[in-house]
Amino acid sequence: MPTLILVRHGRSTANTAGVLAGRTPGVLLDERGTDQAAALPARLAALGLAVAVSSPLERCRQTLRPLLEARPGLAVHTEERISECDYGDWSGRKLAELSDEPLMSVVQQHPSAAAFPGGESMRAMQARAVDAVRDWNDRVTAEHGEDATYVMCSHGDIIKSLVADALGMHLDLFQRIHVDPCSVTAIRYTRLRPFLLRVGDTGDLTPLAPREQPAGADAVPSAAGDGTSDAAVGGGGGAP
Repeated sequence: MPTLILVRHGRSTANTAGVLAGRTPGVLLDERGTDQAAALPARLAALGLAVAVSSPLERCRQTLRPLLEARPGLAVHTEERISECDYGDWSGRKLAELSDEPLMSVVQQHPSAAAFPGGESMRAMQARAVDAVRDWNDRVTAEHGEDATYVMCSHGDIIKSLVADALGMHLDLFQRIHVDPCSVTAIRYTRLRPFLLRVGDTGDLTPLAPREQPAGADAVPSAAGDGTSDAAVGGGGGAP
């Protein structure tokens, strides 16, 4: 079975504004996100890619554009099932104000029980994404062979849920996973089990550096690197 290269979209205007974009239209890459996307062809230059698959949202299509321009023969397909989680009534709201919502503690600690008002559950999000990957694995294998590699551009929570599935982790543990904008996560699928080869690889160690804390704030180490113990819903914006 093939190797899947998962790319999270580059940093977006919603990331920098601290907004949970969800499926809100008009969310594009910011200047840094555009630079991240421009660097993607060189980062993947050593890999022969059979096909590209994209979330329908513009920030993912923008992220893949430089790669497609660098490889004119690379076919790209839109896959609705790897679109961002449908955050429903939470979409477009500031993450700072959402932190006070009672549902946020469920999203953080028991995501398999979380369903967004007017949107979808996190269980449904993971199920559709996993189904999409299984279907594309079969398609790529049938058309390009067992050793093919393909790229899929999606969103933070989608990629985290796919990593959890590959590791056999319960969805309730997926907030322990972090993927920065335009990071690369690689999963090699085989008949018996997946192998996680890379997680959130940016080739940049800047996100690992301690960040300045607001005056009077208690610094709490976190995988998100933002001084809190909560994971960034939607994936966060990476290092400043």
